[in-house]
Amino acid sequence: MMETDYLIVGQGLAGTLLAFFLRKAGQSVIVLDDAYPRAASQVAAGIINPITGRSFVKSWRVDELLPCARQTYRELEVLLDLSFYTDRKVYRALQTKGEENDWLGRTALPEYQAYLSDQSAAEPWMQCLKAPGGAYGVVLQGAQVNAAVLIAAFRQLLLEEGRFCQEVFEMDRLELSSGKVVYKNIMASRIVFCEGYKAKFNPLFAHLPFKGDKGQVLIVRIPGLGLNDLVKQEIFLAPLGEDIYWVGATYEHHFENDLPEESARLRLEAQLEEHLRIPFEVLEHRAAVRPTVKDRRPLLGRHTEFEQVFIFNGLGTKGASLGPFWAQHLTDFLTKDIPLDPAVDIARF
Repeated sequence: MMETDYLIVGQGLAGTLLAFFLRKAGQSVIVLDDAYPRAASQVAAGIINPITGRSFVKSWRVDELLPCARQTYRELEVLLDLSFYTDRKVYRALQTKGEENDWLGRTALPEYQAYLSDQSAAEPWMQCLKAPGGAYGVVLQGAQVNAAVLIAAFRQLLLEEGRFCQEVFEMDRLELSSGKVVYKNIMASRIVFCEGYKAKFNPLFAHLPFKGDKGQVLIVRIPGLGLNDLVKQEIFLAPLGEDIYWVGATYEHHFENDLPEESARLRLEAQLEEHLRIPFEVLEHRAAVRPTVKDRRPLLGRHTEFEQVFIFNGLGTKGASLGPFWAQHLTDFLTKDIPLDPAVDIARF
């Protein structure tokens, strides 16, 4: 029988970050994951964008989230001896004079000056794009996280320590009656479910209002674009290196499965053609379901009946920026009894 302080079910971005912080706090972990190829963390671009929406507003709690994210990912890069975090500007296409005026108005506000530039942008790649208004606003403190690289490297670390199991979690093999957690040959003091969208089908947390949004993206080659930052027009363009770019994503609230669909591919191609002046080649079409919640806040907390059962989920489209701060927060709750923030505590439901 293997013994551990924590059994973590799911090793997407949430499970990886929680395991990192628990280990840092001196706790032992075993992580179980089925290596599902269409997990949201494997498909997302890992974009950190501090300014969102048509009104150019700061993302929720961004002043706390960004420093924590930057520090956490840098620490992980040192631990794993690799690079997966890149600071990038975000160029927002301003399509009308009204949007330009709104942008300039935001840049004059003291609380936005760390995130928005009031300087007009002129980059060589702009000649390759069609911007209806001809202008771009520059968002500062953006970044991109290659979550797939991070997850794979952290998984290898766990494997080398004998702390990772690749298998599909079987709920009927979980025993909780003793006040402990027993799963097959593993005994843990506590279990934390970090299953992403699959948590919607977890009977222990069936009362939580999981939604799930399907997203589809293209991986394309655009020779000659030379873009090293992020561009947001109708869709996002995110560089992956060597003239390869991530393009997306769609938002589908109603879906039958998580498979790529031809109609979505054609729609994304049409949008890209509308915005590009130069040719591109589609290399891949990917799809996944994001673990979203109706109030767009993460889900952290303890099960109402089993005190040794917890959940960390609901990071949604902003997982790269939300994940580190809330993984640290949950770790503080688990190891120091620091109360959970009511905004993310599952007790709100």
